[in-house]
Amino acid sequence: MPLQEKLQQVRGWIQSAQRIVALTGAGISAESGVPTFRDAQTGMWARFKPEDLATEAAFRHDPQRVWDWYAWRRELVAKVQPNAAHHALAEFATRHPGRLTLVTQNVDGLHQQAGSSDVLALHGNLQQDRWLRPCPQERFPERDCEPATATDGHPPKCDVCGNMLRPGVVWFGEALPEIALFRADEAAGNCELMLVIGTSGLVYPAAGLADVARRAGARVVIINTAPTELDDLADCVLRCKAAECLPSLLQVESQSVTMEEGA
Repeated sequence: MPLQEKLQQVRGWIQSAQRIVALTGAGISAESGVPTFRDAQTGMWARFKPEDLATEAAFRHDPQRVWDWYAWRRELVAKVQPNAAHHALAEFATRHPGRLTLVTQNVDGLHQQAGSSDVLALHGNLQQDRWLRPCPQERFPERDCEPATATDGHPPKCDVCGNMLRPGVVWFGEALPEIALFRADEAAGNCELMLVIGTSGLVYPAAGLADVARRAGARVVIINTAPTELDDLADCVLRCKAAECLPSLLQVESQSVTMEEGA
């Protein structure tokens, strides 16, 4: 089927679906210029393996090296802006409260920056910090153990107990945030349509949400410029950039609903 016919078909599905899940991955942010995890291992960082930079063991072994790499990644992300796909999803959710659940594997915060609220960020947020271990506040009840109170450093530390701040992302070998994953799985199992945008389908358990939706009877649409591991289970594959097709897909639906409501 030609791309334009596929787009029209998906517009109809969006228009009729009352419960939609959008699952986004690195591809949607790459269109804004955000380097992927692998792309960020360039220059002075090229000699390191992922396990040297993105595990708790690596952080404990060399906290400054890991902290500085994430600080460099933060600088890269700070230079980019949400693209039309990020904005289209945020605007759709604003126009249609309760219809869209946004689940992302990205840690760049661009969905939130574009105006999306209640984003289920399965892999955390690059711009946030948290303590490496629970702060022993019972030993220091007078101490305000918020990350903002940490003393500057590489990494910042608590000047009372020495606890270190770490990036608020999910490292290799760590479990995804329990509440976010539960809500994402619940939304996938109850949706009528899932849009899988810019993800390769290789990273689990996030990629498994598409299968949850499919087995529950939902339609699955893949939006990606390259083949993915999830293409075979999809009802429709749109081989295009998210920033180019999502605004049209979501805006057409909005216009149709407005006309019907005003009729």
